[in-house]
Amino acid sequence: MPRRIRDPLTMDLFNIPRAQAPTPGNLDLDIALRCALSEALKHCEQDRYRVAADMSRLTGHDISKYMLDAYTADSRSDHNFPLRYASAFESVTGSFCLTNLLAKARGCEVLVGDDALLAELGRVEQMEAELKHQKAALKRYLEARK
Repeated sequence: MPRRIRDPLTMDLFNIPRAQAPTPGNLDLDIALRCALSEALKHCEQDRYRVAADMSRLTGHDISKYMLDAYTADSRSDHNFPLRYASAFESVTGSFCLTNLLAKARGCEVLVGDDALLAELGRVEQMEAELKHQKAALKRYLEARK
């Protein structure tokens, strides 16, 4: 039997996200949040000064580069990233890191753009298959009554 090689670009169709069982401490996202913020900033085209300035403009609150540094530093656990800045942060960095972090913690997956459209297409195709099956069953029932 030939060995099947998995295409690394193809998503696993059966990788179904599952929510963690809520036990004390397992939903503390502090370290994961700091990592997600750091990664988004690392891959952002703008530097932290520009990100802070753009976030300040979008939120109407003064946000500095030093605040971003504190939110991402493991040693600054006393500085927590406010959820009210999440949308501005993602908009400025072009990331969905915080949305994905929360979704993963709750056992969900976020689909954006073409991925969302492909998922909807799959749902519509499933509905079509179910309707085709139901139509065939009705025809068989009606023919059996003749």
